[in-house]
Amino acid sequence: MASAPTTMAITSGRNFWCLCSSILLIAAPSAAAETKLFDSVQVTPASEYTFGIEGPAADLDGNLFVVNLGKAGTIGKLPAGAAASELFTTLPEGSVGNAIRFDRSGAMFIADYKKHNIFTIAKGSTEPAVWFHSDEMNQPNDITVARDGTVYASDPNWKGREGHIWRIAKAADGTVQGQVMPAPRAMGTTNGIDLSPDGKTLYVGESSSGQIWSYTISGNELTGAKLVKSFQPDTVDGLRTDVAGRLYVARILKGTIALMKPTGAVEREIALKGKEPTNLAFGGSDGKTVFVTQRQGGFVEAFRTDQPGREHCLQRGRC
Repeated sequence: MASAPTTMAITSGRNFWCLCSSILLIAAPSAAAETKLFDSVQVTPASEYTFGIEGPAADLDGNLFVVNLGKAGTIGKLPAGAAASELFTTLPEGSVGNAIRFDRSGAMFIADYKKHNIFTIAKGSTEPAVWFHSDEMNQPNDITVARDGTVYASDPNWKGREGHIWRIAKAADGTVQGQVMPAPRAMGTTNGIDLSPDGKTLYVGESSSGQIWSYTISGNELTGAKLVKSFQPDTVDGLRTDVAGRLYVARILKGTIALMKPTGAVEREIALKGKEPTNLAFGGSDGKTVFVTQRQGGFVEAFRTDQPGREHCLQRGRC
């Protein structure tokens, strides 16, 4: 039975994709209430995206943006209610995106792991501009944006199975400056990253160890390291938080999203159609649709949850 929805998607054609997208992307509150919570469905055709499918991020208009549509270096856009993705933009030659986020103004930020850049695209534009660059980076992997516009970026060294976190922000003179944040412990391969709703705690997933850690943000430093949860090594990828402070962790190779409290208590493991989820994002009209990028099959799937995401709340100006 697990493979039946995928088979249906392939054989039923465009109408199936439209149905799924309409339910999950632009459903009215009454229609959304009829959708079973935590029941994931495939919402884009298989193989639209490459093996490097990542991102993802949604704007307030219900559009979903995902990196590597068809080939590396592109960013795809799945419009609200659409049956398939379309090309949104292409990054400069040699650059490849790995993460996308939005700030409160609607500006898009993109982590370019190949060329060590953070790009930004202004709301209403499709032209990427370098916002920050550093040759000292291993590779900016995932990013999260704070209420004041500060960007935090995970920077793993996969070969060395170690990593750290960058803090990148505008200085008083308007220039963008970044630095590695001192931390109370040596980190593993820093990967998924997000903030608590109050912006005081930074959650970091380490793929090498399978651990999720929390840190208190103290200016330019990370303090108060706490082990939140230990999963099996090499089974965690992207993560996001909701407005209730819960964490959603992509369990790559296991094929689930772990939904857990800040204490590390797992409320549920949400079963997915694909088995290699790389990252996730909240979107939809109410911020309660969770989109998941699947490396296995190169598609996006989605499920409804009971709380909006922190980033959706941030864009609305309510967090």
